[in-house]
Amino acid sequence: MNSIMNTYARFPLTLVRGKGSRVWDEKDNSYLDFIAGIAVNTLGHANPAMTKAIAQQASEMLHCSNLFHIPKQQLLADQLTSLSGLDAAFFCNSGAEANEAAIKLARKYFYDQNSPRRAIISATQSFHGRLLSTLTATGQDKVKIGFDPLPPGFSHVPLNDIKALKLAINDHTAAILLEPLQGEGGVNIAEATYLQAVRELCDEQGILLILDEVQTGIGRCGTMFAFEQAEIKPDILTLAKGLGGGMPIGAMLASAAVAPSFGPGTHGSTFGGNPMSCTASLTVLREIASSKLLDNVNQRGEQLRQGLQALAPSVPIIKQVRGQGLLLGVELNVEAAPFVAAARDKGLLILMAGPNVLRFLPALNVSAEEVDEALTTVAAVLKESKTWV
Repeated sequence: MNSIMNTYARFPLTLVRGKGSRVWDEKDNSYLDFIAGIAVNTLGHANPAMTKAIAQQASEMLHCSNLFHIPKQQLLADQLTSLSGLDAAFFCNSGAEANEAAIKLARKYFYDQNSPRRAIISATQSFHGRLLSTLTATGQDKVKIGFDPLPPGFSHVPLNDIKALKLAINDHTAAILLEPLQGEGGVNIAEATYLQAVRELCDEQGILLILDEVQTGIGRCGTMFAFEQAEIKPDILTLAKGLGGGMPIGAMLASAAVAPSFGPGTHGSTFGGNPMSCTASLTVLREIASSKLLDNVNQRGEQLRQGLQALAPSVPIIKQVRGQGLLLGVELNVEAAPFVAAARDKGLLILMAGPNVLRFLPALNVSAEEVDEALTTVAAVLKESKTWV
């Protein structure tokens, strides 16, 4: 019996090192990495600035209890609140924990107002994590099988359907929880007009808007946060994945009106906001700014999008290319898994987002040449397939 629990359907590949947007297996075979740790390796692998910062911090302090003030944590909170327009941060270790914190904060906020509001509305096809609360908030039944009884107070409506959302709201609705772009659920974009309408609805009804940017945040979609593209601001924002550039960290940001509901003893995380993870996050933010990586995300994202769209006339199994920045999906009218395997055999690592969608998540500093290489491989894989002939 394998001593590791069988919770992942792992690819038949053992990766041992990486550099930039390339990784190598134990046989020294090279692969172009368009997974980036599932949108985690913001700066690619073995980034020099990240390596230097982590080594320096390791020589000073890896961990410090949150019973004490942590300077790097304060610096990171200052930067994230400044960038987002929100007012206070709570740090944890993952996206699921950040979303758990957001749900707890929303409920505590209304508890403090002596209000009965506790219910959370989220979208079908959403993904918010694998804790009991966050998998219940997730709009995909497959992740919930075998974990009943699930906590009450969660419901789901179709994305981009404002009428359905209005009908779902009642006197117990505390918050609406949405991803600006559903990464795991199929690379489905929440339309800007929809997000604007949701923001207005929340303001009218006194409901909190929680945006889950665990996968879309920290430049992935071409702006620091995807919500900026809709010209709105949430009451609560969650981040993880790309925030640490490979080190585990999550963050939940909140407005000045909501944040005070978390006081001493209401929530916590032993490892949340430790000096090492915060150092990594500060390095990510610094590199995004100093290297103009948002410009690269938009340029390379458009290059990748156009290249994928150009394949459609000669590859009839392509239904749609969609996404933002360097979070792109190609919806097929056949199963996507064989194409992921075929691309891997040709030296390109990509993912699925549901059964029929190929997902592309390269590092934010991916080069034009690497995008061209990926497009060449994808074209070969799709055109060689006999499934649509």
